[in-house]
Amino acid sequence: MMTPLAHYLAQQPVFSPAGLLPFYFGTNQLGWVEPEFASILCSQTQDWKISQQTLYLDSPQPAQAMYQAAKILQQQGLIQGWRNEQYGVYAPNSNSAADFTQPLWALERAAFRRFGLLSRAVHINGYYPDGSLCIARRAKTKSIDPDRLDNMAAGGIPLGEEPKICAIRELFEEAGLNDQFSNTLVLQETILMQRNEIDGTHRELLYCFDLALPENFTPHNQDGEVAAFYRMSPKQAINELSLMTWDAGVVTARFLLRQQF
Repeated sequence: MMTPLAHYLAQQPVFSPAGLLPFYFGTNQLGWVEPEFASILCSQTQDWKISQQTLYLDSPQPAQAMYQAAKILQQQGLIQGWRNEQYGVYAPNSNSAADFTQPLWALERAAFRRFGLLSRAVHINGYYPDGSLCIARRAKTKSIDPDRLDNMAAGGIPLGEEPKICAIRELFEEAGLNDQFSNTLVLQETILMQRNEIDGTHRELLYCFDLALPENFTPHNQDGEVAAFYRMSPKQAINELSLMTWDAGVVTARFLLRQQF
C-alpha cells in the first residue's frame, strides 16, 4: 500500500506535448507553443515561421522579436499578469542541459509559460526544532495560484541573480528574515517541474533549500505576496498537500521524505 506521500507524488500532472508545436531558435529547441498562438505571431511579423509542425524564431534581433511577440499576445489578452521582471532565456549545452552561464536574452517573466520556456525558481522549507513546518498562504492578488498554500518563501530567479542570493532575498521579502540565517540555508536538490497549464507550458527548475528556524521565530511578510503563515506538524502538512501549489507540494513532500515521515 502506498504511503500518503508516495500517493501524493504519484498524482502529479504529467506533461504532454500532444497538440503543441516545438519552438526553435536556430538548432535549439527552447520551448512549446500552442498552434493558435503560433499562427497569431506568424500573421503579425516575419520573424516567425511554421515549418513541418515546428515554430521557428528567425530574426537578426531575437531579443527584440521575442519582446514584440510577448507584447502582441499580451495586447490580445493571451499573456496576463505582466510583471516587468526579466528572466533569462537559455539554450541547451553540449549535454542537452540548459547552460545558465550563457543567457541568449532576457524576457518578461509572464511570457514564459505561453512560450513553454524554462524558468528557474527557489523554494525554501523553513522548519522548527520539533520538525514542524512554516507554511505560507499566497495572497489573493497573486496572478498565479492565488490563495493556495506555499513554502515559507519561494520566488522566480531573475536574470543575473544566483539561486542562493535569490533565496536570501525572498526570505526577507516574504518572511522578514535577515541574512544572518544564510549560513544555515542548505540547498538539498533541484527538481524539474513540467506540466500543461491553461496559460501554456510550465517548465521550471526548482532549487530546493531547507532552513532551520529558531523555536521562537515568527515570520512577517514584507511585500504583500503572503496573506498568512501557519506552523504545521508533519502530519498536518501531509494532510494539506492538496491545498498547495503543485511546485510547493512536491518540495514539501520531498522534504518530509528526507525527514522519514
